[in-house]
Amino acid sequence: MPEDRPTSDLFQPRVALASLSGESDAEWARAGSDHAGAAFLGGIALDEATREAARAMVERDRTEFLPADPLAFVARELDALADAPIRPGVNVRSATVDPVSEVAAVCAERDAIVEINAHCRQAEMCEIGCGEALLRDADRLTEYVSSAAETDATVSVKVRAEISGVDLAETARTVEAAGADVIHVDAMDTESAVERVSTAAPGLFVVANNEVRDRESVREYLRYGADAVSLGRPSTDVRVRRRVRLAVDEWFAADGG
Repeated sequence: MPEDRPTSDLFQPRVALASLSGESDAEWARAGSDHAGAAFLGGIALDEATREAARAMVERDRTEFLPADPLAFVARELDALADAPIRPGVNVRSATVDPVSEVAAVCAERDAIVEINAHCRQAEMCEIGCGEALLRDADRLTEYVSSAAETDATVSVKVRAEISGVDLAETARTVEAAGADVIHVDAMDTESAVERVSTAAPGLFVVANNEVRDRESVREYLRYGADAVSLGRPSTDVRVRRRVRLAVDEWFAADGG
C-alpha cells in the first residue's frame, strides 16, 4: 500500500456490509457483525421526490424502506446498534440537498457514516437526478458532499464503474476536495477502476465492492489499492463473511496493518 494512503482505522476488520435496498437494517447489521467492521444501512429515500420514486419501485416488486419519518427511522436504527461491535453507516438518496445535511447531522451525533448514493441505476431514481444521474453531475454531487461534511459526519460516496462519460478518477478527486472521507466503488466488471480511484485521491479510504466472495477476490481488490472490501448479496451468508474476513485479516497482517 502506498505510504500516502489513509492509515487511520475507519473500521476494523476492514470488511463492510453494503446496503441492500429495503433489507439492510439494524438487525441485518448486527447479524453480520461477527465478521464485518462496518455496515451500511438503507438505502433510505429522504425527500418527497425520492420517496415517490421508491413507492413506484415497490409497485414493480422492488423492496424499499418507506418509513413515515425517514430521519426518525435512521436515528432509531442507529441507536439500535449503539452497543453492537460494528460501525454503522447509512446509504441515502435525495433529490434535494437539505435532507442530506439533516441526515448527516443524525449520523454525526452517533459516529455513523453517511453515504451519498451516486450508484443506484433504477430508472425512477435516475429520472429525478439521484443515483447514477448524480454521479454524472459533479456540481450537485460536490454540493451534497460539502453539505454533509459541514456537519462533521464521516462522509462516503457510493459510485459505480462503467458509466459512460464518467471519469471515476476525476470524481474521486472532486469528492475528496469537497470533504468526503470514503469512496465506495462498485467495480462492476472493471476491478482496475479501484486502482484509478485510489491513485487519483490518495486521501480517500477506498472500499471495493462487486463479486467479493473469497481470498482471490479480496486479494485482487487490495492489490489494486483498496483499503477495505464490502459484501453485497453475500452479506447474509456466514460462510462468505468468514472467508472474506479471514482473507482481509491475512492480507493486513502480512502488510503490517
